[in-house]
Order: sequence, then structure tokens, then C-alpha cells
Amino acid sequence: MTPSDLAANQPVYTGFPSIEPHQILPVENDRLYNQEAPIPPQCYTRTEASHNPCFVCHQVYPRGKSADYRMNKLDDGALQGNYLFSDVGVNNHWQNLFVDRRDYVAAISDQTIDRYVNEDNYTALAPRLKANNWQGYTPDLQNFHLADGAFDQDGIALDNSHWVAFNYKPFPSTFWPTNGSFGDVAIRLDTPFRERQGQYNIDIYRLNLALVEITIKDLPSISVLPFDESRYQIDINGDGRFNAAETRLRAQEHYFGDASQVVVTPQQYPTGTEFLHSVRYLGIDQDDQIVAPPRMKELRHMRKIKTLSDAELDNRYRRERKEKVDEDLPYFIHHGDAGMENGMGWMISAFVEDASGELRPQTHEENMACMGCHSAIGSTIDQTFSIGRKVTGPEGWGYINLQGMPDAPTVSHAEPEILAYFKRVGGGDEFRQNTEMLARWFDDKGQVKTGAVLAADVYQLITPSAERARQLNKAYTHIVRTQSYRLGRDATWVPAKNIHQAIDEGTRPLDPKHQALGWDLRLDWQSSSNAAQVAAE
Repeated sequence: MTPSDLAANQPVYTGFPSIEPHQILPVENDRLYNQEAPIPPQCYTRTEASHNPCFVCHQVYPRGKSADYRMNKLDDGALQGNYLFSDVGVNNHWQNLFVDRRDYVAAISDQTIDRYVNEDNYTALAPRLKANNWQGYTPDLQNFHLADGAFDQDGIALDNSHWVAFNYKPFPSTFWPTNGSFGDVAIRLDTPFRERQGQYNIDIYRLNLALVEITIKDLPSISVLPFDESRYQIDINGDGRFNAAETRLRAQEHYFGDASQVVVTPQQYPTGTEFLHSVRYLGIDQDDQIVAPPRMKELRHMRKIKTLSDAELDNRYRRERKEKVDEDLPYFIHHGDAGMENGMGWMISAFVEDASGELRPQTHEENMACMGCHSAIGSTIDQTFSIGRKVTGPEGWGYINLQGMPDAPTVSHAEPEILAYFKRVGGGDEFRQNTEMLARWFDDKGQVKTGAVLAADVYQLITPSAERARQLNKAYTHIVRTQSYRLGRDATWVPAKNIHQAIDEGTRPLDPKHQALGWDLRLDWQSSSNAAQVAAE
């Protein structure tokens, strides 16, 4: 498909500036423009030897008999601020970061962008895919454009599709709404994990979801909704009795119900697990609060296709480390409509807005951009982020809600996580160009306003003002209308300054004293009430 074809297919964007046909990039699968697409834009940040946003992805952890088990064996903490790229990767291909969109943004009214953001581009996707004989994942969660309206209060999908939404703390800091998008995630376990004797059983499904949370977080036990042990003749807390309303589940060797023969593998999801992740524009309600709107920028899907043994994990991580040292270019097996295999047991696919704002399958190169975070970085657990950051226990099953959420510390550090991030990075985003975050949480000398941060909840800390939200929304439509995702998806309107255009041998790496090793993405929700005291001392 050529740029001219795309331009011809564009509807009239009433109230938007015109886009010339030559500005629209081709959407194609037979050419790879950026062979290092898995390297995200954030990796080109100017650390100036002291600003460290790298620690949330690149980590090294204690090993040995006394250390906690970790499925992730990459240990890539040396990448924190060291710019270890291949010959191709030293050049920053994410040129959208340097585009000046100020005139474009200024030409769009607030009413125009609000109307666009509140349009539903999800519902039509599945019928369109089926009409085109699509063979990959077809969205099957009804009314997902309604966000929390698609689920009950416990996160269970209202359409009997068995998707389950959960409440989690967004990963620092690209996924903070203040930096561009509102995100949510739902999980679905395979059929045997939600059935007993061939019939759907919500009690069994909830227990198996809780076991997944236990193994990903490496917990000895977890609280659950009251479970009638006497009815099922299952002793879930191991006290040797059958209680009518047990609320504690101990770690188990096997799952429950029709999945009772499936072993609970440490820090791995069972084969067949799916994730559905929508990346949305920033909605604004009548009180100027930031909410999830109907329009999606992206819809991402992951499916676990294989549980890996310790030997396979060791081999694959060794190979990844060797390829990095040898500066080999990344390679992933593409399965057409089914998606791209990440080499670590997952199939990944996604949909993104076309030039008219409707969702379309991502191209080969666009899918490769997802691999950088979901294949081999040191901090993930089974190549994922969100369940490890879920509010623990039954309180965390339900659509994402940042209002009132405490800035819980990680399990590895006592200080509130967002406060610690501000201090290590020197800003509210990797690029240190979010001026609203700098004004809110930093003084005129660049020091964090610790008291103000400690007094705020997660919603207050990481969501933008309505004015900034509209600016971000407007800027991103330029990327959509030019179909320039291969040049970057960050919703910027002022050219970035704290980003390297290219890395040379003289680029100063991060000073070792500013590294943050041992950081863990899992959160200590129980200690969140004490974290403020720790930070103040």
C-alpha cells in the first residue's frame, strides 16, 4: 500500500490541519527500515553521567542458594547508561522525537480533539478482521471501548469471555498517563483453569488466578474471596480442615479444577495464558479528571505458547547475552497473522490506528518494536510487567483505578517507588522534558519536593492536567495521520533535547555511583503505609 493509497482512503478530519500525501509513510511488511527496532527511544536518553532512567528495565540480581528464585536470568544491569549498541543501533532511528509539532497542535481546537478521543474505534475491528479472513487473534471482549464498563466490580468480563481486569501500578514512566497514554490490562487463563468437570466455575477460576499471582510474585500465600472448602473438599490453606469461608490460599504444587495435573511453574504463567492490553488516548471527564476514553491508540495481545524448563531458560538467556556482546542484530520468528514469537515462550501481536483512525494489524517492523520490552530485558518476570505490579489479593481484581492508590515501594527498596524514580532520573519522564512534572514535583534547583510527593496518591503523581492531556492527544494524531510509527510513538510536540541523535565512543556513560542495582518491579503493598516515614527519615 502506497502513501497515496492511504491519503485517498483518509476521511475528512474536520477541524484538523491538512496532511499532504508525501508526508504519509508507506504501510508495508516486506521492508525493514530499522533493524534495531526493539531498542526503544528511551535507550538514547542523555544521562549526563547522573540521570538514570535505565534501572527499571536493566537489572542484575543476587544469585545463589540464599537468593530468591528468579525466572529471569539475563542480568543486564551493565546496560544502565552504557549505550552498548550494535553498529546499526548507535544511530537513533526514532526521528519523531525531533519533529516540531507546535503549529500542528495549535491548529486543533479542544472540542475537535475531545470529539476524536471519545469516538469508538474498537467495536468495528473484529468484524473487519473476520471479513478479511484474518487468522490471528480477533478481539473477543465485548464493549472493551467502555473501559470499566466491560467488567464487573471484581474485574470479570460481563460478556462471559472470561477476561479478567486487574488494578495495577503503571510501570515507570513511559506508561504513566502524564507521558502520553492511558493503559489497562486484562488476563485470561486457558479453559481447564476456569472449569471443573467440564463446566465453568468462577470459584476455581479465582483460585487459579490467585495461584498465578502467587507464583509471579513468589508469595507463600495470598488472601482470596471466601472459598467453601467443604463444598469442594479442597483444603486451600493447608490447615487440615475444610472451612466454609476460607480466605487464605497457600502456594500449591498444582492448579485446581480441570487443570489439577498442571504444575505451578515458578514465575511462569501456565501455557495458554493470554493478556489483552489497550493503550488509549487520555480521556477528560466533566470534572477535568483523566479517564480511559473509548478511542484506542493500540490494542496488544500476548499468548503463552510454551512453558520453559530451567535448562531452556538458562540456554536462551545465555544466547541473548552472547548476541548482545557480539552486537548481533535481533531476529524474531514472524508467524503471519498469528503474530511474532519472542523466543521466550510467548506469541505477541497488536493493532494500531491506521491513517483514518481505525485499528489495523501492525506491520512486521511495528511488531518488532514490541520485542524490546517483551523478549529480553533483565527486570521482567516471564517477559511481562503488570501482574507483578497488581494490587495484591482480591482488592486488586477490578478495572485499573489510580485514585487513592498509595505510592507503594518495591519489594527491594523501602522508599516510595515514584519518589525514588524522581530522584534517580531528575524528572518525570526518561527524557526529562515533561515540563508539567518538573513544575509540580521539582523546585527551581531541580530538587524533588519530597513533602509534596509524599502527600500525593498515584493518580495525583502521574496523571496530567486536562490542558497537557489535550496537547498529548493532539500531538499523537500527527503520528497517526502520517503513519510514522516506525519513527517513534512518543506524543511530543517540542523537539527533544535530552536525546542522542547518535552514540559515539566519546559519549560519557552513567557514573557507577548512580546505578540502581537490585531494583525489583514487584511492589510491597503492605509496607506502603510506612514508606512515607522511611522517605522522611
